[in-house]
Amino acid sequence: MRGLINRETEKGESCSPGSGCLSPVAALVRRHDHDRFQTALFAPAARREALFALYAFNYEVARVRETVSEPVLGQIRLQWWRESIAAAYEDGPLRRHIVVEPLTAAIRAQGLTRAHFDRLIDAREGDLEEASFGSLGALEQYAEASSARLVYLALETLGVRDAAAEQAGFHIGIAYALAGLLRAMPHRARIGRSLVPAEIAAAASRHLASARALRAAIARSALPALLPAVVAERSLTRLKRAGYDPFRPALAAPDQMQSWRLVIASLRNRF
Repeated sequence: MRGLINRETEKGESCSPGSGCLSPVAALVRRHDHDRFQTALFAPAARREALFALYAFNYEVARVRETVSEPVLGQIRLQWWRESIAAAYEDGPLRRHIVVEPLTAAIRAQGLTRAHFDRLIDAREGDLEEASFGSLGALEQYAEASSARLVYLALETLGVRDAAAEQAGFHIGIAYALAGLLRAMPHRARIGRSLVPAEIAAAASRHLASARALRAAIARSALPALLPAVVAERSLTRLKRAGYDPFRPALAAPDQMQSWRLVIASLRNRF
């Protein structure tokens, strides 16, 4: 990974080819979604910016709940994104926005599936509600809508559209989301009291195992979209060592070896 990125553009300056600086969407993802930023670096250079645009979009809609004082304001913001996505598919006027413009280009160049965007935005609208998830099934449905749909879109961005890769993306998206919800429990995870961390972690591990059972049928070109499995597995391992107590202070520290774990996984063509 060393040498892929030399410096970060903080104020949205344009990057000339070969300059080594980050585009605005890449900089945004690097600051706010470092896991996916690192996985995107393993994509071919020609597809990397489209992935950054996709992940930047995900960050924008995921953070709506944290940035509004009441649900109706969040609904307005998410409707703005629905309209922006619709315009990308309907050749409507393009809104000038650092994420909308490159995302629209990616949608049109790669023919990304609109239903995945719609489902993802719907899931984020559900975040505006205060109700917690009352069952593991409800939690997995949310994870599929909010996380697996993003993996499907990442696969399409990489030009991968086969059933095995999508099925692996289904399981990895859910596993990554469940692991993330466990990490977020000390802050705000909407997990009902009837669900215990060990139960959620066990479900995430089952999804990872199901995804890995499909490895032999999946092309290497799909790997950058599926590498979040490596991040999820490490997170679950750390949680297990902490006795499934997500409130242990040590779990708040980042995994300093994550980039190397991803390098090793890529070299081995494993997720």
